[in-house]
Amino acid sequence: MERTGPAPLDRAAAEEGPLEKVKFYFDPACPWCYQTARWARRLEELGEIELSWGVFSLEVVNLSADKDPRALEARSGPALRTALVLRDRDGDKAVGTFYASLGRRMWEEPPPPDDMAEAVRAALSASGLDPHTADRALADPSTWDAVLEEHRALVDGTRSFGVPTIVLDDGAGLAMFGPVVSHLPTDEDAVALWRHTSWLVRYGNFAELKRSRLGRPDLPTVKWRAEQAAKADSPR
Repeated sequence: MERTGPAPLDRAAAEEGPLEKVKFYFDPACPWCYQTARWARRLEELGEIELSWGVFSLEVVNLSADKDPRALEARSGPALRTALVLRDRDGDKAVGTFYASLGRRMWEEPPPPDDMAEAVRAALSASGLDPHTADRALADPSTWDAVLEEHRALVDGTRSFGVPTIVLDDGAGLAMFGPVVSHLPTDEDAVALWRHTSWLVRYGNFAELKRSRLGRPDLPTVKWRAEQAAKADSPR
């Protein structure tokens, strides 16, 4: 019987075809999402995919039914609102650069920032972008409405429940939660993971696959938080 599956890991063969365009939805509050975004950006550098970026709010999806998300003072709000303003004005590449810088500050430089708005301004500056973009985003209430609209559209359209969520076909195709990775894979493993995962998502007979997480994200702030929790629990 002839078997079908992901293409072999042949870089030259991959470069002959068009890049696969995918949309990556993020909330900077999630370390797992940041780790998967690092993998996705490496795939883009390797010429495997082309990324665009969308926003998702974990605080909104976890909000109780009797609460109005329009009144929510979300911790990730400044970042998500700024990301949409950046995307409208400067395009997806600017959003990717901004998220990489903000994620690095939050998850690779402990302790994490207390003031999210200030962290967003610093990430913009570090990315070579206008730090006043954050102030403009936060001064305009409609930017939070735009975050909620994009969040709801993803949830309603794909039944998404968290991040990282990746949508195939430039955001118009099938969606997947994950892949969730603890460590940044090697280049060869990164490509293999993408080709096998995306093939599986497109396989019409596939329903679901899950296993328990084998470890925390390999990120300095995650380790710092674990150390702080251990100190707090230790007898004095």
